[in-house]
Amino acid sequence: MKNIFLIILSFFLVISCEKEIDLDLEDQSGNIVIEANITDQNGPYYVRITKSVAFTQGNEYPPVENYYVNLSDDFGQSETLDYVGDGYYKTNFIEGISGHTYTLKIIVEGKEYIAQSKMPEAVPFDGLEQDSFMVGGETSYTLLPLFTDPQALGNRYLFSYTINNKSKKYFSEFSDNVNNGLLNQRPLILPNDNGDNPGDVKVVPGDTIHVEMQCIDLNVYTFYSALLQLSGGGPGGGITPANPPSNISNGALGYFSAHTVSRKYIVIQ
Repeated sequence: MKNIFLIILSFFLVISCEKEIDLDLEDQSGNIVIEANITDQNGPYYVRITKSVAFTQGNEYPPVENYYVNLSDDFGQSETLDYVGDGYYKTNFIEGISGHTYTLKIIVEGKEYIAQSKMPEAVPFDGLEQDSFMVGGETSYTLLPLFTDPQALGNRYLFSYTINNKSKKYFSEFSDNVNNGLLNQRPLILPNDNGDNPGDVKVVPGDTIHVEMQCIDLNVYTFYSALLQLSGGGPGGGITPANPPSNISNGALGYFSAHTVSRKYIVIQ
């Protein structure tokens, strides 16, 4: 089965070494697919609802229109989102605040879907440090995100980055299972692909890399860890017939993430 998240996240740099996760490989075309985020940045925030299609079908994902979508937290905030088209539902006033646990409730065709996500405290993103290494006589580049992991065990991070503001995104997930409470020592390895395919990228001096750091909860980390595991350089440019474990109830695909956001950029020298 092919769902919208495997298309959105179809180009990955996989450097994860987490334990294997059991995945559901059954064809689930026609299932509800939910992509929902709330952050510590100013809103509005968006929830997108579509239906999955068979792996062999084209990239046409039918939007789910004009149904009930509610977002609330454990401090009394609550609102029903407005439908704005193409499967998107928009907030008007709810705020994303670290430490709050958010509940997403969706009712589609008489079926209820519920997800919860707790927004972690933000970890300061202090900058980016460039390094390089040689592979087959070619220079490859890395970026070290500069941050200090808190002493308490259990912090999870998602890094996404783009090259020269192009739409293609690369992702990597970090946890503090190693080097807890220390300065980060894990780099982002930038692409060095000299192939002839349209998606091939080689980072060179002068390229601008925009990096977003998210502090995420454990369930969202598990989702991305599995998704990166599935999409690692296989046929179809990362499109796979499997589904990562969702934190949404009742058989929905996708994820709901309450997370912090920090951004930095660097020009490769």
